[in-house]
Amino acid sequence: MDWTNRTVLVTGAGGFIGSHLTERLIDEGAQVRAFIRYTSRGDLGMLNLLPADKLAAVQVIGGDLRDVEAVRGAVKGVDTIFHLGALIAIPYSYVHPREVIEVNVLGTTNVLMAARDFAVRRMVHTSTSEVYGTAQYVPIDEQHPLQGQSPYSASKIGADKIVESFVRSFELPVATLRPFNTYGPRQSARAVIPTIITQALARDEIRLGSLTPQRDLTFVADTADGFMRMATHDAAVGQEVNIGADATISIGELVQKILRIVGRELPIVSEEQRMRPAGSEVLRLWADNRKAGALIGWRPRVSLDEGLARTVDWIRGNLSRYRPGVYEV
Repeated sequence: MDWTNRTVLVTGAGGFIGSHLTERLIDEGAQVRAFIRYTSRGDLGMLNLLPADKLAAVQVIGGDLRDVEAVRGAVKGVDTIFHLGALIAIPYSYVHPREVIEVNVLGTTNVLMAARDFAVRRMVHTSTSEVYGTAQYVPIDEQHPLQGQSPYSASKIGADKIVESFVRSFELPVATLRPFNTYGPRQSARAVIPTIITQALARDEIRLGSLTPQRDLTFVADTADGFMRMATHDAAVGQEVNIGADATISIGELVQKILRIVGRELPIVSEEQRMRPAGSEVLRLWADNRKAGALIGWRPRVSLDEGLARTVDWIRGNLSRYRPGVYEV
């Protein structure tokens, strides 16, 4: 598909994955609208890290996904919507579940209604591997039962089901991308890999929660490629598609791998405040990505070792943006 001069909306464009997807779309020649949460500081989030010429090409729209008119104004006239906007922090969802549910469920509903009213060509909705909860079998395919093990994951299950209802009820052309654990440059310290790397670079010990959970890790460039493919393959409409590496690694093993890349040996401390409630911790995620290969021709191209090395290099050069050792919720 030729993206040249197509008008595209990216909600959550100021976030980690959203900023990379925005940059990829600009590189492909698209006219990008970036919907970001308004702040009085005019904070563009991770979009500020784009090269100046690329940032200048982005039309930034500040607003709130819960505001129907703000969403409608952003959607009107666009060809494609990439809906990444959400409140994503699991610990934050323990503290403010109502806000998380409102943004993720009602906000998604607002985007869907605008997409229907303005006859958008394609919408790609962002799910999460957290909707599966702890794996009942591995690798996890798209038929795996959904389990709301945190208010965040429950809100995303709700959003996914609202999407499903709009596809079935209104034949809205929406495809649901379900990324497993994405990592890479620009990711905040709310995620485990930047948490490990920043401490490995700047502290004399690594403080984490549980070391036993297992995750399936995908480099952000591969995840962005998944979004692009979901928007261009008609077979993806009405489908949920896993984007993951089809591999798993424990947090403890991940720490050791990162320490080897950094070139340090440090003690590891498990802190109680970083532990999720026992019934909420997702112990094992491992993606079955065969559907992604069959429907959209996607496969991961960046190995874990290469992706971690790139991420370490980027964080080393941007360490001042982080607060190593501070527990981010």
